[in-house]
Amino acid sequence: MTHQTEFLLSELQAHTDMFAQLQSIFPQVKVVAEELRATIKRGGKILIMGNGGSAADSQHIAAEIVGRYKKERRGLPAIALTTDTSILTSVGNDYGYDYIFARQIEALCRPDDLVIGITTSGNSKNVVNAIIEANSIGATTVGLTGGTGGKLMELCKFNLVMPSNDTPRIQEAHIFIGHSLCGLLEAD
Repeated sequence: MTHQTEFLLSELQAHTDMFAQLQSIFPQVKVVAEELRATIKRGGKILIMGNGGSAADSQHIAAEIVGRYKKERRGLPAIALTTDTSILTSVGNDYGYDYIFARQIEALCRPDDLVIGITTSGNSKNVVNAIIEANSIGATTVGLTGGTGGKLMELCKFNLVMPSNDTPRIQEAHIFIGHSLCGLLEAD
């Protein structure tokens, strides 16, 4: 067996082992899915944010909500706060990178909205600041994290904590949970 094959098998085993533990958070996933549905029903929108791979996941999940996941339906309101480079760079320049999401939450978020912060550690300062801002507005807050859940555990109304401390495994689980939430949101 080659070194590359051993590496791939090891990565697959780590992925499989962690995914086998995800069932423990399914009850909370169902609760968050109901919150997403309630948000849409009351005329609210879903705001999603994260850094790096979590920024990509934010955009991916927002696209599934606005476009479709699997079912033909009307577009639903979701915004990834990671996509407007003019806002990100101007707020980063004028207020600091730690406030790139909080400023957008201040401008765009309303009490009927739901805000999802994606951070593998649960401690990304700009996500934490945005969740604090969303809470002050009265929006529903959800943390999509890993490990211990970090600071978001105490700040978010709902927390989906992946059972791993390994960033790649957490990110793999995040997109699975994101897809699952989209599927449950579309369910009749």
